[in-house]
Amino acid sequence: MKNRFSSLSLHSAIVIAALTATGGLVLTTAAVLAQGISDDDPEIAFNDHCRECHSADKGDNRLGPSLYGVVGRKAGSIPNFGYSEALKDSGITWTEKNLNAWITNPNAVVPGNNMGAIFSGLQDAKARAKIIAYLKNDTKKKPGKS
Repeated sequence: MKNRFSSLSLHSAIVIAALTATGGLVLTTAAVLAQGISDDDPEIAFNDHCRECHSADKGDNRLGPSLYGVVGRKAGSIPNFGYSEALKDSGITWTEKNLNAWITNPNAVVPGNNMGAIFSGLQDAKARAKIIAYLKNDTKKKPGKS
């Protein structure tokens, strides 16, 4: 009988663990949905397409430069970042229109840039618009952001 109860306890423990894990996933999903996060959130578009190489935090340069305050900034102007000469010499200011063209195809905007070697562009116009909205609204100076 001892063995029968031992295996029952082990089986019960496995079932309880599985139910707990499943319940945890359901609760986590419910919490995310309750926060109102959706595919329309511009930050999600930024995270999906840009965050691997860029940050939106001031001074947080990664493989690509920080995109904090990029709208209205001169291309290739963050000090001590390793931009290509082509981008530094482009004379471009990052307007919404220029960012849209750049995100569509960086090589068409500035041939010989560094980014175009690893990112050929994003053809989804809605995703580009969300990214630009995020950069425009969430990376300008705000209280608490330095």
